[in-house]
Amino acid sequence: MEISLQPVILSGGSGTRLWPYSRETYPKQFLPLAGDRTLLQQTVLRTNEVGDEQTRIVTLAPIVVCNESHRFLVAEQLRQIEAGGGPVILEPFGRNTAPALTLAAHLAMNDGSDPVLVVMPSDHLIQDETVFRRVLTHAVELAQQGCVATFGIVPARPETGFGYIRKGEAIDESASVLEAFVEKPDPEQAKVYLDSGEYLWNSGIFVMRASVWLEEIAKHRPDIARACEQAVKRGHRDADFFRVHSEDFDRCPGDSIDYAVMEKLSGQAGDVKAVVLPLDAGWSDLGSWPALQEIREQDAHGNVIQGDVFAQETTNSLLYSQDRFLAVIGVDNLIVIETPDAVLVAHKDKAQEIKSITEHLKQSGRSEHMFHSKVHRPWGDFESIDHGARYQVQRLTVKPGATLSMQMHHHRAEHWIVVSGTARITRGGETFLLGENESTFIPLGMKHQLENPGSIPLEIIEVQSGTYLGEDDIIRFEDHDHPIGG
Repeated sequence: MEISLQPVILSGGSGTRLWPYSRETYPKQFLPLAGDRTLLQQTVLRTNEVGDEQTRIVTLAPIVVCNESHRFLVAEQLRQIEAGGGPVILEPFGRNTAPALTLAAHLAMNDGSDPVLVVMPSDHLIQDETVFRRVLTHAVELAQQGCVATFGIVPARPETGFGYIRKGEAIDESASVLEAFVEKPDPEQAKVYLDSGEYLWNSGIFVMRASVWLEEIAKHRPDIARACEQAVKRGHRDADFFRVHSEDFDRCPGDSIDYAVMEKLSGQAGDVKAVVLPLDAGWSDLGSWPALQEIREQDAHGNVIQGDVFAQETTNSLLYSQDRFLAVIGVDNLIVIETPDAVLVAHKDKAQEIKSITEHLKQSGRSEHMFHSKVHRPWGDFESIDHGARYQVQRLTVKPGATLSMQMHHHRAEHWIVVSGTARITRGGETFLLGENESTFIPLGMKHQLENPGSIPLEIIEVQSGTYLGEDDIIRFEDHDHPIGG
């Protein structure tokens, strides 16, 4: 038997509890938090080599559903692991997981096929991928028979931060009827769940045929089904991306896969059977700094240390330094995270309250919840070095062959100094090359463009001066590799 498996990666999270490493424009799924590859890349790769001697499973190129502002990050990270080819669905705004899956199911059936979908969050960690692939193979076989399967994580402790799944009657040696979804318990109830052996953590991983999902969402949430179908019909493919129709998707209500469909299928007899398979494979949602500490190697004092750190008489702490020397003495159970533009110090017991920092930054009109000091763009990146009331200094790195948009600024002039590489400059009506240690001046109001024609990265120091230095002071005249800024 041969079955087509369509990975659907949901990449809409913002990772606010891992601030300041995770920011809205560069959230945790794009970071290498547990190894050399990012969480998104690990998620994509773990669906390879699924199947056994009885069941041959062909894994298709992944469909990734993401925020439109993350599109180039997704495309670049897929390119790095040679996993492109499937559409990257761009959501103009988030509508939760049920609409995201519905969009993906429509595209998965575009050519008339009906693959089995494995739906996974992009920001979870699974350490034992051999076990994961074995359980996934079983889930795919059940899905091929018309079941809707989910993975329940075998609980390691009485956890109050996760939702639970209650197992029902066993249907084979490792799968059970999904009896019910259960909300996050209090500590006493969580211990009861753990001791009973009947409850599993809700993983957010689902497996079903594309047609089965579309039938069930149409039955239980026809408003979501109609809006998503229309948004796909009136959407269009744009290179690696699929752009859903914004006005149609704007009318789509938001809801999760659990609430929209799975809770209505659980504990009920019928043609479609909701089943749960236990997964014991070193799973973590990496939803907080303590969760990250659990999966990282600890020293003899229970500390996890990364970067240029000195720790003395310090225990059970998470100490990260990204840019500067970090020294701690005589502390216990602390989280200390240093980045070029922010420092976090928190007790581990208060880790879940870190998201209040990003809410404060947002309400204060600041940018540290959105951006790192280094901001990634399709053409490369730029990093703030210094700034004052009427000036700002940035380091620009432009990839070989990349071009920034032709643009002009109303309120600032710019001075460019080439540090390494070769720059092709368009300034007003002239175009010329600049090499290392050469510079040019862009007066206020002059059209200009920057390009790297060389084979190595181009590094430039940019000094901006003027009455207003915001990123929105850009008038673009044409775009090449970067339709959204630069």
